[in-house]
Amino acid sequence: MEIQTQVAILREFGRDFTIEKAKLNVKEGDTIVRVKASGICGRDLVIWKGGFKNLRPPLILGHENYGEVEGEPVGVMGNVSCGTCHYCETGMSNLCEKAVLLGEGRPGGYADDVPIPTPNVFQLPDREYGKYAGAVCPVATAIHAGKLAGVKTGDRVLVTGAGGGVGIHAIQVLKRMGAKVIAQTGENKSEFVKRWADEVVTDSEFSKAVDSVDSVIELVGAPTINESMRTVRRRGTIVVVGNVTGEPLNIVRPALLVMREITLLGSASYTPTEVLEAVKMVHEEDVKAVFKEYPLEEVNKAYKELQERKVVGRAVLIH
Repeated sequence: MEIQTQVAILREFGRDFTIEKAKLNVKEGDTIVRVKASGICGRDLVIWKGGFKNLRPPLILGHENYGEVEGEPVGVMGNVSCGTCHYCETGMSNLCEKAVLLGEGRPGGYADDVPIPTPNVFQLPDREYGKYAGAVCPVATAIHAGKLAGVKTGDRVLVTGAGGGVGIHAIQVLKRMGAKVIAQTGENKSEFVKRWADEVVTDSEFSKAVDSVDSVIELVGAPTINESMRTVRRRGTIVVVGNVTGEPLNIVRPALLVMREITLLGSASYTPTEVLEAVKMVHEEDVKAVFKEYPLEEVNKAYKELQERKVVGRAVLIH
């Protein structure tokens, strides 16, 4: 079975998306979701730049999707896991050995309609699709990273890239965990970020203004990893969530890692349980969703403004 729908399709890395009609295959066991809002993840930007060498255009990106099935509001789990490997069976489906992410191994939500495996579709408590597309993935990501870092009440936690989609929500999640949050961001976003963080340092201040934090939620990757290593205390923890440029993480001073016994961890997205926890937090406004909306037809404008660091929070495509 096939459906025909409007999509934003990436036909060449680093080039504009094209808006066109496309036929999408509907597999046995799929549910067709009418997409109302789709978040633009930092991972999408890395893919757009060609940062994942295993992927080839054409691609319909988008794994942060919210919309309707038969008129009822739903959300979509972006990670299609196998359900049978060791990691799936032990509650760690984010590490599934056969996982397929929407927008990569199968079409994502930069489309008016998208076939989704039925187990990946869940009910939403309301129809404010934009706020879920803007905040659920970032909040779930922050919940997972905070757990890996072992964040507890009273900890000093640094968040790099704090004005971005994950960062602005991670500040709020970490503060709910009881942490004092130091936010690193660009000068153009610092005043806005101050609404949530306990302390804000701009890019130009980063090299001298922060030290002895208990943990770092590293959202930027290669451009900031070495400063993050400098700031963390002995036996502190750095959790690497993102690498926005796709460049190698070049550790300039390995002695810091060794002599301070720093723990360096990767954080692979989140589990379905953490997604539902994030939905609850966003619905109950324990975390304020920070996002900017663009019509699907303006996807290229959204990508341009994200690259120019003009978007505070998440960019969300509205259908």
